[in-house]
Parts: sequence; C-alpha cells; structure tokens
Amino acid sequence: MTVEEQGQQSDRRVSEQSRPVAVHQDGIGRPDDVERLWTPYRISYIRGENKPADASAEECPFCRIPTLADDAGLIVHRGELCFVVLNLYPYAPGHVMVCPYRHVANYVDTTVEEAAEMAALTKRAVETLKRVSSPAGFNIGMNQGAAGGAGIAAHLHQHVVPRWVGDQNFMPIIGRTKTLPELLGDTRQLLVDAWA
Repeated sequence: MTVEEQGQQSDRRVSEQSRPVAVHQDGIGRPDDVERLWTPYRISYIRGENKPADASAEECPFCRIPTLADDAGLIVHRGELCFVVLNLYPYAPGHVMVCPYRHVANYVDTTVEEAAEMAALTKRAVETLKRVSSPAGFNIGMNQGAAGGAGIAAHLHQHVVPRWVGDQNFMPIIGRTKTLPELLGDTRQLLVDAWA
C-alpha cells in the first residue's frame, strides 16, 4: 500500500469516527416516531453565559459599548440620543441593533425624541444594508422583557436583521454553523463607509 493510500484509509477512519451515532433510549411511555435533534452547543445561551450579572447600568453592555472606540465596540453610527451597533452574536450578516444611550428597558419609557431617533436610525440602517448587501427582506423588532425573548432585558434595543431567501435554514442547528461570510470588523467598516 502506498503512503497516499494509507493516508486516504486513515482519513476514512477519522471521518467514520466523527459521524454522529444514533442513540436509542428506552424510557417511560411508547415510542412516538419523532426524531430528536440535540443541540448541546446551545446550552451556554440557555445558561446565560456572558450575560450581565444584574440589570444595572454598571453591568450593561449597551451602556459600556458607547464608552469604547467605535471599532472596538462595533459601533456603526452614533446619533444624538441613540447609536447603531453590530450584534456580537448575529443571526445573519449585517445584523445591527439600534440602542438609546440612556439605560431604559421599555419602549414605552423612551422619550418622544429617543423614539423618533430610534425610528430614524432604523430606517437608515435598512437603507444602508440594502446598499451594502442587497438583502431580500428584513426582520425588524424589539424583544421586551425576558419572557418576550430579550437577551438583555434591562436595556432597550431594536434589531435590524437583513434576510435572504434560504439564508440560515438549518445550518445553526444541523451543521452547528453560523453562516457569516465576513468578519464583524469588516462588516462594520462596510456599513460605516456606506452610512453617509
């Protein structure tokens, strides 16, 4: 056997060993013919790792980010009352958030001026993302409170997520992969350059 054939045989063994193995467990009740897709990598999100220790402004990443340089904080644009920042854990490439500088949790507690600037910056983010990456659509919204899905409920933030047909599909679940085609710093620079 040649060295090349030995390498190919070794590659096949490693590939076969790394395949998921179906585990059948007996339990209470009848089998239900439902397949289970286990996603143990999501446990860190469920456990709340990297979340603020409490709801105070001192622990809040959205209060800390504006104190950083724009590139270090992934800030795309600073307004008078609000700023636009890339999501550190993006759902899709170009996923930004519009946040008031003020540590406020609920949309109804924003001032008229804050709400107006959040709306204006959201529109501007959509326009900029359209120019930069031509998405087919957007998800725009706020998750209010922990029960409403807010990862950081203590500080209001509006998500602007560009979408493409078939963009994420099952990649994060089955492939355990987020499909982000460029580094966050590169995405930030593209948006900063196109913001004007």
